[in-house]
Amino acid sequence: MPKMKTKSGAAKRFRVRAGGSVKRSQAFKRHILTKKTTKNKRQLRGTTGVHATNKASVRAMMPYAS
Repeated sequence: MPKMKTKSGAAKRFRVRAGGSVKRSQAFKRHILTKKTTKNKRQLRGTTGVHATNKASVRAMMPYAS
């Protein structure tokens, strides 16, 4: 069997943590920031986990992520 390929877009967007959860960056922080409140922009900093309903599809795109 040939090796399975990792989706390169998913490899750039997601990382698998040591415990097995998948972390991702926050969305909605790129443009049109003037109409967003300071509190909203502050809370969009950093990373968060992938929701449980999407975790299986993300892991399928990254077959070799441990």
